[in-house]
Amino acid sequence: MSVSIREALAARLRRSAPAPAAAPEPATEPSQTGTVEVSFEQAGAEEASAPPGRVRRIASRALTVGAIVLVFAALILPNVLSRFERPGTYLRLPIEGFVAVGLLLLLPGRWRRVLAGVLGAGLGLLTVEKCLDMGFYAVLVRPFDPVLDWVLLDDAREFLKGSVGDAGATGALIGVIVLVLAVVTLMTLAAMRIAKVAGQHRRVTARTALAGTAVWVVCMVLGVQLFNNIPVAARSSALYAWDRAHSVKAGFNDEKKFAREVRVDAFAATPADQLLTGLRGKDVMVTFVESYGRSAVENPVLNPGTVKVLDEGTATLAKAGFAAKSGWLGSPTFGGGSWLAHSTLLSGVWINNQKRYRNLTSSDRLTLTSLFKKAGFDTMSVMPGTTRAWPEGDFYGYDRVYDSRNTGYAGPRFGWGPLPDQYTLSWFEKNVHAPAHRPLFVEMPLVSSHTPWAPIPTFIDWKDVGDGAVYEQIKADAKKPGSIWKDPAKVQREYSRSIQYTLTSIISYLEKYGDENTVMVFLGDHQPAPIVVGESATHDVPITIVAKDKAVLDRVADWNWTDGLKPGPAAPVWPMNQFRDRFLTSFGPANGDVARALPSPRR
Repeated sequence: MSVSIREALAARLRRSAPAPAAAPEPATEPSQTGTVEVSFEQAGAEEASAPPGRVRRIASRALTVGAIVLVFAALILPNVLSRFERPGTYLRLPIEGFVAVGLLLLLPGRWRRVLAGVLGAGLGLLTVEKCLDMGFYAVLVRPFDPVLDWVLLDDAREFLKGSVGDAGATGALIGVIVLVLAVVTLMTLAAMRIAKVAGQHRRVTARTALAGTAVWVVCMVLGVQLFNNIPVAARSSALYAWDRAHSVKAGFNDEKKFAREVRVDAFAATPADQLLTGLRGKDVMVTFVESYGRSAVENPVLNPGTVKVLDEGTATLAKAGFAAKSGWLGSPTFGGGSWLAHSTLLSGVWINNQKRYRNLTSSDRLTLTSLFKKAGFDTMSVMPGTTRAWPEGDFYGYDRVYDSRNTGYAGPRFGWGPLPDQYTLSWFEKNVHAPAHRPLFVEMPLVSSHTPWAPIPTFIDWKDVGDGAVYEQIKADAKKPGSIWKDPAKVQREYSRSIQYTLTSIISYLEKYGDENTVMVFLGDHQPAPIVVGESATHDVPITIVAKDKAVLDRVADWNWTDGLKPGPAAPVWPMNQFRDRFLTSFGPANGDVARALPSPRR
């Protein structure tokens, strides 16, 4: 072998080795010229066993770039889905990143890693909360409350269970848990990777952080915007974290405010013989129609079938001797949280979050139910959507609570609602209203118009309802959730059909079973999700009072509600918490009324 070839091979081996100390010593022997002689076999073996330094450098840089991109994406991530459609969302400079890098450079190695881990985990949790906000804005038109809203995740699971079954719901739950852990873990590792590289290249990193901060300040001062009026100088994550912390503090302050509100009750000391004198001898039903919002009546995409049902229902009930008046209430919730609306209406206190609800149900506040009970009515709740014990019933003042477990239903479940609304009304008539009874106060939240709006029951002849077994075939023929939720137009159509089904059931019940002593107040609890009505819809819901006794409606003449089952656009809108006191005032002693004892049970 010539000397030049041997020297070239030796030089190549030296270049490929990562460090002289780590490179294995090649087998050598002195040649006549004094150079190192290496065989072709030895050279090939040494080259193959050398560490792939170039590959490692590429992989290391890729990890660093990936970590920077992940942290950058988390910092500019919006918490509302619609903002993803705006190009300006992605062209922003997050000041939090530059500040964090600066802080990391001030610390020694060990503490730098600790701070990076803490910041990364915090950013991961903030990212998870932004994702929860996206879901809450899409359904409830408000952000996720990190203190109060965990209870709603159980409702989300029930929704999935009704849509994709037990296995699908369980799989989705496991997937969410894994995803949350992955986000927090990856964000922590990304932050620690950036801290490590920053420590290795302190001068370049410091210059980059300072330059980025300077550009951010200039963009902030000049108000630079590139697309959709979105500023380039971003501080959204810092403001978001501050807002979340402030909301927790505001929640604690609201607790004191609520304690004052709940003690103000104009009817707390009213004697029993002065309560509800205008309804003595009546059977009063307060019936909630799930997701029955103003949009169902006024939105041209949703209302054709609903308006027809209401207009024809007004005429049908008029022939049966009934009259009605309708108005609007402003609900404390949107897209879900029905129990917040129920408690607001019955208690006369604004209940717009879970903390207020818990504080209310642990107080001694009088509700419409407890006041009817005080006045001598037989009070009950018929709750077809309830599938387990409901301790809050004691707070409301019910003598009896009926739910899906004790109403004899032998049919299938329809989506979220265990019982079809027509079955609930049929069971109530057979077992409560038709037999001899004292005057009643009934709260009845109907549920067939609850998401996912598939499958929907079909209205049938009352004599065919029976124990509900007839619904097996009806469900088999109905649409499945998976067939409608891929298309918002189909979701809107099926939502409208569900509202029409429940309203038809109510109107037909009144026509067939209502009598001179029947007084029904039916209303919506909240608007449906934004996929149906959009994000700009109001919180308004329709409310209607129906009775045969003309004197009942004369009591509410000064409410200025619209005649009939359909409220007009000019009808007044009251906050829902005002209804209790207005109702008690209108049906209390007036015009020389004298409270009279309740009559004995009727047949």
